[in-house]
Order: sequence, then structure tokens, then C-alpha cells
Amino acid sequence: MSNQGRSGYGWAVPGPIQSIERAAAILRLLARGSGRLGVGEIADSLELAKGTAHGILRTLQGVGFVEQDRDTGKYQLGAALLHLGTSYLDVNELRSRAINWADALAARSGEAVRIGAPLEGRVLVVHHVFRPDDSLQTLDVGTLLPLHATALGKVLLAYDTGLVASLRTGGPEAYTRRTLVTQTAIKRACGKVREAGWASENGEMITGEAGIAAPIRGHGGIVVGAIGVSGAAERICEADGSPIPRLLGHVRDAARAVSRDLGASRW
Repeated sequence: MSNQGRSGYGWAVPGPIQSIERAAAILRLLARGSGRLGVGEIADSLELAKGTAHGILRTLQGVGFVEQDRDTGKYQLGAALLHLGTSYLDVNELRSRAINWADALAARSGEAVRIGAPLEGRVLVVHHVFRPDDSLQTLDVGTLLPLHATALGKVLLAYDTGLVASLRTGGPEAYTRRTLVTQTAIKRACGKVREAGWASENGEMITGEAGIAAPIRGHGGIVVGAIGVSGAAERICEADGSPIPRLLGHVRDAARAVSRDLGASRW
């Protein structure tokens, strides 16, 4: 009896399952760009029949891997998949992969650098590089920061609907008069983060302090953390309150570099 087509354990080795391959392609597509696509856009991008794409999306929605926006009908990655994406990456691995890039970012920007990951509805600072000067500074590693009032937190919120839902319990705290405290304002900010690929804060947690952050992605493009700079608003922001382009460029370059080290493809 021929063993061709069989494994060493005596059963036939199956070939690729097309429906799983197509589902994986859809998830990768949703993990890139804005992260929200309609059935037609997905079908066109992957050269699938619209009915086929819709059937796969409905199945993925049933297991929580994708979610459909009620207003637009477009699909995005679901909370269940996002939590799977973050659970595989230990914060120590995130820190070890990012440490060299964080040091370089501090040197280039002249500002303090922090790397954050989600933990129990807040941002856990897993690494902190001091601003490279002689000023008195306090180490923030292990500190839990609010999601809605920090640039790091806004990045994490933008790519995890489960974290957004966690803010509904008790209502977000107002740290300053600029803090975003309504669901409408927070969702609008998250949409802008997804469109731009970065987040900022300006006096929203501490008056006079500002920050810029960008997403760190792992395999498949899933956001697993954020890296950013923070400091006095006059050093971080332009006169109109927008981030200084040079600093924004440094932050985004660092985020892309860490993401590549974690196995993320280009997005």
C-alpha cells in the first residue's frame, strides 16, 4: 500500500482549506488601513464574489472575530480577535523588542518616551525612557494611565472596541477641562486616530503637558501596544495645538520599526 499523500501517523495529509484561507485574508485586510470596510470593498480587494465574502463575514461575526457597524454596515476586527492578538504577546517581549527603538526615539526627539499596553481597562507603562537632559524625572514603568486622556490610551482605544466598551462603566473621569468624557467625543477621537494612524493629547490629563503616540502592531497587523513621546505642551505642539511634524515623524518611524521587529508586515 502506497504511503503517498499520508503522514507518518497513517492518515491522509489534507490540503489547504480554501474557506479558511479566504477568512484569514479578510482578517488581514481589516487589520490594515482604516480597519473598516464594506462587503463590496472586501470582495473587490480579494477578488471574491460578493456573496462569498458576505458569507465568510457573517461566520466571522458569529464567533466575534469581526463586528459590523450599525450605521455604515461596514466591518472591522472584533473584540474577541483583538484580545487573542494581545494575549499572545507578553509585555516583557514587547519591552525587549522595543527598548532600542525607544532609546533612539528619546535621543532624536529630546523628549521622554513611554511604551504602553492594555491592562484591565487602562494603559500599563511597560517601558519609560527619560527625557535626555538633567531635569528631575520620575520613572513611570508599572504606572496605569487612563485610556481616554492620554495619547497612548487613545491609540489602544482606537483599535479595540472592547476597551471602548469598558469606559461606559462609571463614566470616564475628567482630569482637566480638556479631557474627553462623553462617548461621542471619545468615539470621534478614535475614528480620527484610525484615519491618521496616530494620536495626540494636549492638556487632557495634566494641564500644560502633551503627547504623541502611534500603534505598535504584531503578526497580522493587530495592535498590541503603543509608543509615544510626552512633555511640556510648548515643546510637543505647534501654536495651534497640533503636534510638531518633526516629532510626529519620529514617533511614527519608531512605531513602524518596533512593529517590524514583532513580525508585522507593512500597512
